[in-house]
Amino acid sequence: MSQKPFSRKKLFIWGTFIFICGIVFTGVFNVTLKATNTTEFCTSCHSMQINLAEMKENVHYKNASGVSVGCADCHVPRSIGPKLWAKLMAAKDVYHEIMGTIDTPEKFEARRWHMANLVWDKMKASDSRECRECHSFEKMDFEEQDKSAAKKHHKAIEAGETCIDCHKGIAHEEPEEPEDEDA
Repeated sequence: MSQKPFSRKKLFIWGTFIFICGIVFTGVFNVTLKATNTTEFCTSCHSMQINLAEMKENVHYKNASGVSVGCADCHVPRSIGPKLWAKLMAAKDVYHEIMGTIDTPEKFEARRWHMANLVWDKMKASDSRECRECHSFEKMDFEEQDKSAAKKHHKAIEAGETCIDCHKGIAHEEPEEPEDEDA
């Protein structure tokens, strides 16, 4: 007995169903991405309260212009591919919070150098992509910078350096390098 081919009606029904599911999935997906990009969400774990307190004392958070950044502005790329990868990699922070690896200020500080280096390496590899969403050498007015900063920025351009090469510890306290090599 041969199978009956899909009728146009069944094809239309299935197509409509898949289309509607796609719209619903996209909506839920985008709402979830937006919700997990808030500073409130990022700092809902106890361990991230340390970072929040530091950030609130920083010029990127509180300044004369009233322009403020949140966690996602520096830690989550804008384009979808890198954004999804960043979200996936952030799951390890949740894992370490749940497992108790970084759930106290003391444990957090013990791993801070390692965690900071992971972020710095990521920023270096992306040419400080998230910094460059707001800052760029092309738009800098070197005449408005103090002489030392302007000179350093010119040298950085010539050397092909990126923001994170000089500006570690700009939003959070820069951790001290541990004495032992394995930390």
